[in-house]
Amino acid sequence: MQVTETLNDGLKRGYTITVSAAELDEKVNEKLAEAQPQVEMKGFRKGKVPMPLLKKQFGQRVMGEVMQETIDGAMNAHFEETGDRPALQPEVKMVGEDWKEGDDVVVEMTYEALPEIPELELKGIALEKLVVKAGDGEIDEALEKLAESAQNFQDRRKGSKAKEGDQVVIDFVGKLGDEPFEGGAAEDYPLVLGSQSFIPGFEEQLIGAKAGEEATVTVTFPEDYGAEKLKGQEATFDVTVKAVKAPKPAEIDDELAKQFGADDLAALKKTVAERLEAEFAGAARAVMKRQLLDVLDEKVSFDLPPSLVEAEAKQIAHQLWHEEHPEVQGHDHGEIEPTEEHQTLAERRVKLGLLLAEIGRKAEVTVSDNEMTQAVMAQARQYPGQEQQFFEFVRQNPQMQQQLRAPIFEDKVVDYIAELAEVSEKEVSKDELQEAVEKLEEE
Repeated sequence: MQVTETLNDGLKRGYTITVSAAELDEKVNEKLAEAQPQVEMKGFRKGKVPMPLLKKQFGQRVMGEVMQETIDGAMNAHFEETGDRPALQPEVKMVGEDWKEGDDVVVEMTYEALPEIPELELKGIALEKLVVKAGDGEIDEALEKLAESAQNFQDRRKGSKAKEGDQVVIDFVGKLGDEPFEGGAAEDYPLVLGSQSFIPGFEEQLIGAKAGEEATVTVTFPEDYGAEKLKGQEATFDVTVKAVKAPKPAEIDDELAKQFGADDLAALKKTVAERLEAEFAGAARAVMKRQLLDVLDEKVSFDLPPSLVEAEAKQIAHQLWHEEHPEVQGHDHGEIEPTEEHQTLAERRVKLGLLLAEIGRKAEVTVSDNEMTQAVMAQARQYPGQEQQFFEFVRQNPQMQQQLRAPIFEDKVVDYIAELAEVSEKEVSKDELQEAVEKLEEE
């Protein structure tokens, strides 16, 4: 076997791999000899089929296996010898379309190598960590929201008109034309006006209604409605309003605390404070992570594989286009050309991705099976009732596994760097932290 370099330009590499016909033939014979004791063929005892007959019967199939194994072996040996790591799967193609048995096999292999990434003194990095304490004001605000979520409703004075935020208790029957449709009726249904839990337009038509009144509500089902026969259809609902109730927030007391699993109000306040400070810490970590990435981006420079930058730029352009056109659900639109801004962002992402990957590799950072399981479970919660199908999909999809693993790995590398860096704490207000987070979102 012979490997000859044909391209060495920046990170681009090209090689010709030649495997002689004699070497291929020898390996085919070795494989057939290994299999011979197990081969049965009519007219011969098991293991006694002559080699020429074996070769005639199975030689072509074995030759294909040998060619693949030999080329794969040559590639692996090349990468081990040179230390190159391809940025993407190498492109391998056979030279000559008229190859026949007895000819040498010649293949061309091209790829972009991952760049040499310079060493970085992590201990010299200075970072600032924002710290927010949960004060009485924040705790009281959180308790008020809990009280609102636990609110009850009490009957309004007789003859009062329903307002947005009120609860109306209704009986209703839905009809297409004059015919009631399946699933379109209920009795004593408690509907909060403004909750947007019903078809668009339904709740608004009950604002101003009084207990004891009857009304006809006309709506049009959305085109993406779940029931096929109702999509885009105009329907009427005969509604009887049985009660109009005003919201009454729960009292912030020991009873409220017990609703949320705490022994008393003091215990609930402590739990709320811990939750708030955990939320603040998460937001502060995001701010510090961006600060760290900015520092790394400024400190390190190296060549980037063009193929990775191009793929990332296209991905960014595609994602941002869909964010600007949320009405387009599929991907059957025209090609979206990346802009210079997309290209610049792609270069930063690829650069930082390669740098963090190299730091993590040298530090032997790994993602455990338990961490992956937690990530899969968190993602599966977005598909209620289909969790098992999602687990199976992830199990059979290496690309999806990598999508889930990548952010975990990145966060662990960031934590590793932060442990080595010089981190100073700065106590700030909730508003100052929020301002820092909003600045990140703007960028």
